[in-house]
Amino acid sequence: MAESRIPAIEQLRAEISACRICRDQPARAGDFLPHEPHPVAVISSSARILIAGQAPGLRVHESGLPFNDASGDRLRQWLAVGRDEFYDPEKFAIVPMGFCFPGYDAHGSDLPPRRECAPFWRQRVMDQMPQVELVLAIGHYAQRWHIGPDCPKSMTETVGDWRRHALRNAVPAILPLPHPSWRNTGWLKRNPWFEADVLPFLRERVSVLTS
Repeated sequence: MAESRIPAIEQLRAEISACRICRDQPARAGDFLPHEPHPVAVISSSARILIAGQAPGLRVHESGLPFNDASGDRLRQWLAVGRDEFYDPEKFAIVPMGFCFPGYDAHGSDLPPRRECAPFWRQRVMDQMPQVELVLAIGHYAQRWHIGPDCPKSMTETVGDWRRHALRNAVPAILPLPHPSWRNTGWLKRNPWFEADVLPFLRERVSVLTS
């Protein structure tokens, strides 16, 4: 089954790499991506874990390597894996909600994922990865898409209710996580249950699903 899906996945990878929707056909008139698109996604026919992030940052945009920044260092610490294992497509698929760096807002923070990306690409990508057993939904945009309409508006509430999503009798299971950005350091300090309860479960599942 995996071998029969490889050509379709290769075609999808090529189409994503060539995507220029946010540059040429923005969802809102005049809201063009302010730079040349550089889609970043790791689609796998064998990985049982999908890391569903928000959108690449500037450093990822420049390198083409997802989570190639301080946020990635923290995420790998959460997962208890090294860089070689993290970037092994046999073990992890890494597909953000928006494939391209969206630019900065007036305060210097990353803008949200582009509106055009997920409606056009997300389901097509998921259809090509039926082997995924666990989705790590990082941040509210990924959580809202993967959990569905009953996803709470509050990221804290969503992550706090992680057992309902991660232990549900369905495949793939969804484990909502906060973004590993340094901006969430305060959140982690205010919510010690995340490190005490969620991380041990996360590390156990990662160990099982990547072995």
